[in-house]
Amino acid sequence: MGFFSRLLNRPGAHAEKATGWFERAAEDLAAAGREYSELSDAELTEAAGEVFASGSQQQMLTRYCALAREAGSRALDETAYDTQLRGLIGLLQGSIVQMATGEGKTLVGALAAAGYALQGRRVHVVSVNDYLAVRDRKWMKPLFDLLGVRSAAISGAQDDDERRQAYQAEVVYASVTEVGFDVLRDRFLTDDADLRVPDRDVVIVDEADSVLIDEARVPLVLAGSASVEDADAAIAALVAELSPDTHFEVSPDRNAVSLTDAGVDRVEEELDVELFGEDSETLAAVNLALYARALVKRDVDYLVVDGRVKLISSSRGRVAELQRWPDGLQAAVEAKENLGTTDSGEILDQMTVEELVHGYETVCGMTGTALAVGDDLREFYNLEIVPIDTHLPVVRIDEPDRLFTYQESKERAIVEEVADNHARRRPVLIGTSSVAESESLAQRLSERGIDAAVLNAKDDTHEAEIIAGAGAPGAVTVSTQMAGRGTDIRLADDDVAEAGGLLVIGAGRYPSSRLDDQLRGRAGRQGDPGTSVFFTSLEDELVTRVPEIQRFVSEGDETGLIDSKRALGLVEHAQRIAEGQNTALHRDTWRFNELMAKQRELVLERRTEIRKDDGPVEQLRSELGDRAEQIAAEHSEELLDEVLREVMLFHLDSRWVDHLAFLNDLREGIHLRTFAREKPHEAFNAESIRVFSSFWSDVIEDSKTTIAEAEITAEGIDLESHGLKRPSSTWTYLTTENAFGSDIENIVKKVRR
Repeated sequence: MGFFSRLLNRPGAHAEKATGWFERAAEDLAAAGREYSELSDAELTEAAGEVFASGSQQQMLTRYCALAREAGSRALDETAYDTQLRGLIGLLQGSIVQMATGEGKTLVGALAAAGYALQGRRVHVVSVNDYLAVRDRKWMKPLFDLLGVRSAAISGAQDDDERRQAYQAEVVYASVTEVGFDVLRDRFLTDDADLRVPDRDVVIVDEADSVLIDEARVPLVLAGSASVEDADAAIAALVAELSPDTHFEVSPDRNAVSLTDAGVDRVEEELDVELFGEDSETLAAVNLALYARALVKRDVDYLVVDGRVKLISSSRGRVAELQRWPDGLQAAVEAKENLGTTDSGEILDQMTVEELVHGYETVCGMTGTALAVGDDLREFYNLEIVPIDTHLPVVRIDEPDRLFTYQESKERAIVEEVADNHARRRPVLIGTSSVAESESLAQRLSERGIDAAVLNAKDDTHEAEIIAGAGAPGAVTVSTQMAGRGTDIRLADDDVAEAGGLLVIGAGRYPSSRLDDQLRGRAGRQGDPGTSVFFTSLEDELVTRVPEIQRFVSEGDETGLIDSKRALGLVEHAQRIAEGQNTALHRDTWRFNELMAKQRELVLERRTEIRKDDGPVEQLRSELGDRAEQIAAEHSEELLDEVLREVMLFHLDSRWVDHLAFLNDLREGIHLRTFAREKPHEAFNAESIRVFSSFWSDVIEDSKTTIAEAEITAEGIDLESHGLKRPSSTWTYLTTENAFGSDIENIVKKVRR
């Protein structure tokens, strides 16, 4: 790699620095491999415990690579390629490793996890869902056992005791959300014995770009109490009768909807209210119902499953388990679908996925598409990328996009392409952006006599089986987003290869080129032949971001195909716009959350002091004066300390809940500060710091009041009898940060108030 590449700190330069020495260590690697091959299993396990005991970093890594290769061969019958060992080195040096689909990331991640564990580190291997976490740990367990490393997996089905036991393992596999929820729950513990997650040390992130970039600003929420937020069924019924364009209008970017004058008149007449008078709550409820009616689409944004609204992850194309919209919108959609309203409640704490990841000492990860977000990974996580060459050359053919005038002409063309290849017994995989589109294409194919296996958010129970069979002769598979599917598509036989291998058809570009590449990468794995092509239309949601492309409608031929390089260039331009907006939202969210995260850390430090140190107790005791002495005299010094700790913990937790609500409300209106020529982030920071400055003194004052008024018995203090009650139940969910723009958050907050 040349001088200028190093000067510019490009990924290739970092890769050479991280793994460039590997080829020069070939002889040492081979010698160590011969040495380990002669050991018994028990001797190999003993050698694993000593492999990082001495030597330079490169010497230790070389020996561990040789040992890891031998262990993988014995335990799993999988002998790591040199390319996989390069990936292993990249992970052990704290980088993001880019490895193509089918190149063995699961094995590399397990070897890296074991490598960190053998150095005395605790490792979390986080993935996008429970299924992959449980599957990968079960798959890799023989490897960990041979290396003498204790491993476990976390899933949503486990109770607290099972989780605590699992977290004690040296390597823990879990979904990123399960770890995040456990961290949130731990923040409200009063007894160390109840702790679930020990200190976060090393995290290896599978599908790193999906978790660290696409999911980064999704807030994980811990809620408490047991209230239900009702949506007005009458308002939902009225809004369902309103006519588009006549009674309401949708903005060109489809991020906002508003009543027309005729719509205002109709609503005011039906409800007998004055919307823009003092009844702002009704106006907000109407706006929410209108938003749910016009902009939130069933089978695109959500499904209805067993009488419940289930959100669909836009980046994964599957049900987003435990995820919900802000409560007002959630209730409005439930009313739109004539469903019962689900519980809502007070937010006790929340944090983004990005904040969770920043809590680890060492962060590294794997993905097939990291280079496209290299700048983002450096900016937000200070992470560098190590791209790993494929074991065999990629011979896949990536054809130019085919652009059509309308969705109808695009789907017809896809069906014709599938029918032509299906007749030649060539397997086809179609990637779609929504459940609705996947079912539409499956129906069209069925009408042509072609049976397609459909994999979408409605039914992914047979996911691995469907994906594994997608390379069979003549197989046709229709799937929503392929990111995180976790199963390779292998060609069934030589006849399939001779027919051209797997044909991947993208039914429209995704908002990110990385998602396109993840779909493309399903073809041409490990040197297989294959082809990829994307069919787009001027009606695709992504393409509508560039209205000027509509002038090409008249250029379509009788099939609707538009043969214009300029038009195709505008499609790529629309994608770059979407990617830029996502980065801007990520940056904006982190700038607001960064101070909140720092304040939370201060609160958690103070919480630990209350539980374990005498300083806070002595401070409150001094403030109480005679009252403290009276309690100690009537009971004991030990009971006094116990009561003071319990009361302070309650008020500290309660004060944080109030402060979090204040910060959320502050952020809602902070952009209005631009009218006063203030910078929103600076104004937010200044105001939040001002309010937070009295946090601890408020806790002390509230605690003094409680102690002064409460009755203290030999059993201690009964907080509930004084109206100081912790939530009767807690639950966790994910909300959707900026999923529908900031306007919807503002409307939801108004309904709450």
